[in-house]
Amino acid sequence: MLVEKNVSLQPYNTFGIVARAETLVRVRSTEDLAAFRADPVLGRAQVFVLGGGSNVVLTGDVKPVVLKMEIRGRRLVRETPSAWIVEVGAGEPWHDTVAWTLEQGWPGLENLALIPGTVGAAPVQNIGAYGVELQDRFDSLDAVDLATGLGFTLDAAQCAFGYRDSVFKHAPSPAGPSGSLPRGMGLAGRAVITQVRFCLPKPWKPELGYLELERRAAELGMEQPTAQQIFDWVCEIRRAKLPDPAVIGNAGSFFKNPTVSPEQCQDIIAREPKIVHYPMPDGSVKLAAGWLIDACGWRGKTVGKAAVYEKQALVLVNRGHGADSVTGGEVMTLARAIQTSVYERFGIRLEPEPVVV
Repeated sequence: MLVEKNVSLQPYNTFGIVARAETLVRVRSTEDLAAFRADPVLGRAQVFVLGGGSNVVLTGDVKPVVLKMEIRGRRLVRETPSAWIVEVGAGEPWHDTVAWTLEQGWPGLENLALIPGTVGAAPVQNIGAYGVELQDRFDSLDAVDLATGLGFTLDAAQCAFGYRDSVFKHAPSPAGPSGSLPRGMGLAGRAVITQVRFCLPKPWKPELGYLELERRAAELGMEQPTAQQIFDWVCEIRRAKLPDPAVIGNAGSFFKNPTVSPEQCQDIIAREPKIVHYPMPDGSVKLAAGWLIDACGWRGKTVGKAAVYEKQALVLVNRGHGADSVTGGEVMTLARAIQTSVYERFGIRLEPEPVVV
């Protein structure tokens, strides 16, 4: 267990916001977590779990102990007639893991290429893109209960996956007998994910239900593209419209796409015929948050050094550099102004995706 004091968090959040951690603990194994819990001071402190920092907005210095998850490792744990089960450490970079599975001949994650962050953060957010969500390829995960030090395993049902949601994003319920794991939903701040296992299907088939992928396949005359081709297309599409965090600080899509009833959607279409919308399996309708923001005239607008990206209104970016970087306050001021604008015009409340600290 490596403990560091007064650590700059600017390199560890993709927005590039200047902030510091009073204490940062690098976790590279489950033994490190055990040592952390056994420490008479650290083990009793409030914690903030940090993966790749791609889904967080820091509004100031972080007083809770920052657990920087750096557990590595990738392996095939078993193969069945219907799937490859692959286990990956929580600290592995997500995109590198997607590329690695394809190199091994285990397709299934290609639609999720180029999403920033780490593997351990992926179930927390139930990441998704281009017609596939993490829950579609999920087998199980291992985690450690920080209150008791006990390890446990969750399957998909126990993770309670929803749209950009899981049990790890909700506050804990009261503990069970003898301080055991909370009985109800809610493991935020209580449990730390150490390994994630994916179920990659055999036989594989391309997922082309997303409009931009359908167009790309039609343009190239490919009814049955390979997983590698889909991976390449997704990377090309994302790079064309989304900024690289290594060049322009950002946290990816800042707002969730809202869902409404068919009746609400028809009401909006009557006023805004061009609104981008997608029918969902449960009968609801998903609206494109980026379209709503763009329609309100926010593309390219700024608050201090926070800006709405000119190529994609769903993304807020950092127009500062180094020590003269955007502040979390500027980001959230811009976000709240956008929320107000969209609500006043459409009657829809946009919900931020990133965790605000």
